[in-house]
Amino acid sequence: MTLNTAPLAELAPAKINLALHVTGRRDDGYHLLESLVVFAELGDRITVSTYETDSFAVDGRFVSDVPLDGGNLVLKARDALRAAFPGHARPVSIALEKNLPVASGIGGGSSDAAATLRALARLWRIPVGEAELARLALPLGADLPMCLAGRPLVARGIGEHLEPVEDFPALPTVLVNPGIAISTPDVFRALTRRDNPPLAALTHACDMFEWLAATRNDLEPAAMSIVPAVGEALDALRQTGAAFARMSGSGATCFGIFDSQAAAQRAADAIGSRQPGWFTAATKTMIQEPRR
Repeated sequence: MTLNTAPLAELAPAKINLALHVTGRRDDGYHLLESLVVFAELGDRITVSTYETDSFAVDGRFVSDVPLDGGNLVLKARDALRAAFPGHARPVSIALEKNLPVASGIGGGSSDAAATLRALARLWRIPVGEAELARLALPLGADLPMCLAGRPLVARGIGEHLEPVEDFPALPTVLVNPGIAISTPDVFRALTRRDNPPLAALTHACDMFEWLAATRNDLEPAAMSIVPAVGEALDALRQTGAAFARMSGSGATCFGIFDSQAAAQRAADAIGSRQPGWFTAATKTMIQEPRR
């Protein structure tokens, strides 16, 4: 029996790396990155409510790919927040609606964990600011601070140094994943260079598409050497009219930016009909924090 009649829900939006430069490597093995990151209206959903005992349930399209034990980042986030604020924490029921493919370069697990932290901080009424929550989240994964921010930004370092990008436009976008998970460590091991040039400055005077065309995802060639279908996904986006297409994160999800939401939907429908086994979805990037 639930003890709270008002569950709290949080969107865990897909994270899209519009550009990702690998600029170095620390002595501890972590790679140094510079990335322009946006978040989509499409994502997973976390719902929390107080309960007699802790519980965790998953449903959605990709439920079979989600671990239900302590290795899940959602449960690690719950336990980290509870350990940091033991006086506030109570037993909690957590439900994850898993709509995004796993190990796909769009931050699904990290975004799920970030949404869990936001939701539980509200449920448990923990007086914690965004900066403190980000410090708590970083040991769980380098993507966690940016997923907590959930808005257009440039991430540097291993992902912990965040610079918000003001007035960034909402972008009609199609996400395509060829249905093959890629191990992020494998992609980094396949890199041939780790000291690439950083991002150029992004200013209001920049034409976005010109700026993007001069940037890279330094992980894309490495990922494509492991999973050639990444190239097929990029070709599908370009052939259906994407003004710009690139792989996100360590792959294998690719994104295409379109002139309008209608064009994005037509492209998603066309790709989905030709490749029914792929994950294909039209969405739009957000200009602010995730909507609840």
